[in-house]
Amino acid sequence: MSTATDTRQRIIDAAKSRFHDRSYADVGIKEICESAKVQKGSFYHFFPSKRDLVLAVIDEFSRDWADGFVAEAFDPAIPPMDRLDYLLDAAYFWQKSVKSVKGRMPGCLFGNLTLEVSTQDDILRAKLNAVFRQAKSRFQDTLDEAVELGDIPPLDAEKTAEAMLAYLEGMILLAKAKNDPEVIYELGPAIKTIRIDTKPN
Repeated sequence: MSTATDTRQRIIDAAKSRFHDRSYADVGIKEICESAKVQKGSFYHFFPSKRDLVLAVIDEFSRDWADGFVAEAFDPAIPPMDRLDYLLDAAYFWQKSVKSVKGRMPGCLFGNLTLEVSTQDDILRAKLNAVFRQAKSRFQDTLDEAVELGDIPPLDAEKTAEAMLAYLEGMILLAKAKNDPEVIYELGPAIKTIRIDTKPN
């Protein structure tokens, strides 16, 4: 890894945990630079603004999310509807493990940022919306496959996928409000009962 690449990554790493643990507004550039051990000049060389940094953080979190537990949960080798169980287990155990270390649930970075910035910054809102569209496509592909295999009756896969994603994000938000990951464990199974039927022609 080159020195420049290493410096840029240190800045992202310093920001990533802080944005997730606290908030975008609460974390300043000075604190990020001190944590990453870089000068402000170096920061602005890589990121012209704090917004540019959070965009990079969203990209990296999205890749980690897509290539990590989401890829494992949505493994094509797993029966379609069982993938939702794997996803819920991953979300539950990750939030629980973080709480055991830090004393509180961090929630979903994308949900946290959406609540914080979506009414203030259209560029960040669009970036976060793209992440949610990607997540919805995972649910939709799973539902399409389940219908094709005869595991579930036909439905509106796109709208049901969006409803499942909304339920997942809302459940994590409620768990965060209570600082109790058990909410995910208790309410999670209901996600498989969500369905929106295709409107008749």
